[in-house]
Amino acid sequence: MSPERPDRYGGRVRDPNVSRFVAGQLSAQRRADDLRRLRAERFDVLVIGGGVTGAGAALDAASRGLKVALVEARDLAAGTSSRSSKLIHGGLRYLEQLEFHLVHEALTERGLLATRLAPHLVRPVPFLVPLPAEGGFRDLPSRLFRRSYYGAGVAAYDAFAGLFGGGRGMPLHRHLTREGARRVFPSMRADKLAGAIRYYDGQVDDARLVVTLARTAASLGATVVTSARAVGLIRQAREVTGVRVRDLEAPAGSPDAEFEVRARTVIAATGVWSDDMSRMLNDVGLRPGLRVRASKGVHLVVPRSAITGEAGLILRTATSVLFVIPWGGHWIIGTTDTDWRLDRSHPAATAGDIDYLLEQVNTVLDRPLTTDDIEGVYAGLRPLLAGEADSTSKLSREHAVVEPMLGLLLVAGGKYTTYRVMASDVVDRAVHRLGWPRPSRTAELPLLGADGYPAMWRDRADLARRHGVPVGVVEHLLERYGTLTRDLLALIDADPLLGSPLAGAPEYLAAEVTYAARAEGALHLEDVLTRRTRISFETSHRGLESAEHAAELMGAVLGWDEATRAREVAHYRARVEAERRSQLMPDDVAADAARLGAPDVRGFAADRGGEGDSAELPSSR
Repeated sequence: MSPERPDRYGGRVRDPNVSRFVAGQLSAQRRADDLRRLRAERFDVLVIGGGVTGAGAALDAASRGLKVALVEARDLAAGTSSRSSKLIHGGLRYLEQLEFHLVHEALTERGLLATRLAPHLVRPVPFLVPLPAEGGFRDLPSRLFRRSYYGAGVAAYDAFAGLFGGGRGMPLHRHLTREGARRVFPSMRADKLAGAIRYYDGQVDDARLVVTLARTAASLGATVVTSARAVGLIRQAREVTGVRVRDLEAPAGSPDAEFEVRARTVIAATGVWSDDMSRMLNDVGLRPGLRVRASKGVHLVVPRSAITGEAGLILRTATSVLFVIPWGGHWIIGTTDTDWRLDRSHPAATAGDIDYLLEQVNTVLDRPLTTDDIEGVYAGLRPLLAGEADSTSKLSREHAVVEPMLGLLLVAGGKYTTYRVMASDVVDRAVHRLGWPRPSRTAELPLLGADGYPAMWRDRADLARRHGVPVGVVEHLLERYGTLTRDLLALIDADPLLGSPLAGAPEYLAAEVTYAARAEGALHLEDVLTRRTRISFETSHRGLESAEHAAELMGAVLGWDEATRAREVAHYRARVEAERRSQLMPDDVAADAARLGAPDVRGFAADRGGEGDSAELPSSR
């Protein structure tokens, strides 16, 4: 006899009269409707955390026909998932560490994303592995060994991708002479180079992928609510039956600001906040057996003109590896890998972090970079499963799923590339206890914007002609929205001014800000300038010259009055200034204190070891 359908209590997964594309729009009205659902309905699965793993888990569960809700304390991808190296990669260095299972898993996911699930968001990016020139002719045997050694590693990487990659999606590697490498990367110092090996990995706008995952989950009926913080677990005896949630957008003193959400299973995908979930169980004396350490990774952004090259670099350092990654009209340089025990909501880069990255990259560049070259800086935290190693760079990149209490599942660890595997594993545990044995479908489920993408890219010139915009505009939109580009072109058709560049950020259109507020769940100016676009680190003004224009566009959608627009701009300015101050500080403690000088626009205190509670906004509120 087949198991009873989990949503037997009367809820619906998705209204069949609403198209998937309309159902995937995260508008202000959709948030209000979803808040009502959170209060009134009981869910099969409630996911806490709107990063890549949480959004992936919500999509996985919804695609199996379960009734799903996702709550996120801040914005989608507001933490780790918007501050990565922007790579979908197999982890070339894991081959050297003989962690073949991790390489296999990651390359499989890379192939799926690049060819089937999100080809509009994940695309090949070339890298050079430089072969150092040391010792002249006497060092020839060592140089031959290094070429053979690295070449074998990259060949194995390609072989793994071909055998297990689910559709390679990437070109094969190639050996280059010194002259060939210099043609590809003229900024490389000739005296440091004996040749190179070129290989390919995947590149992604990490925050856009998370938003697309959440919207795809919503398109299948999932309830998705941001600015909704889980503040406690609801229990009956020794079983978790729901979560107490605080709506951070509710008016001050509102009796509706805090409410209970009922769920048969709660999945906590909270990354570096995983230990906070564990502390919620302290009163019943449970220890979940899962500890997460936060590792800070800092990245610099410099203009494309600062370095001449057509490929990225992967360089060895004394403690880890350093990437120099082409990113549109910019380069991303990173990353550091240091233990972090301070504020987790807003990790801060220090002057020492910046100097370290410049020092490392300047060892191979013919024109050294200085702080004057830097357009932007961002810092993120990796959630690593805690182990015996002293250095975070040695901790495992594997993930774990634990069930410390009936009805509560924790998933932590892993890496961005393997989010789908983590999501599938934790939802497998959930469906087992729910008696709904449907397997994961996400390996076959294209994300919104992926269906029909190759054909639309092929016909992009005709699309541009029909809408009266340059082909370059259509290409830009296709690489960010895929086939959802039609929605943005429709906005421009209705209001041609939306086809103009955003003030201070000519790489983006005004329509993208409007669309972010209409369909992508953006509630605050920071959401748009930091995550829906990357203006906050791609411009030397860090988005300050774009803030007024963006606030005007968002306000027209969200109904902001003049005071609200002014408050949003003031909050954003304070955030930028606090980040700039932190980047002048000599150590983590001083940088953390400087960064916390700007309050969170959502009105709750920065998380300090699980202590954060509601905080007052500035008097401009």
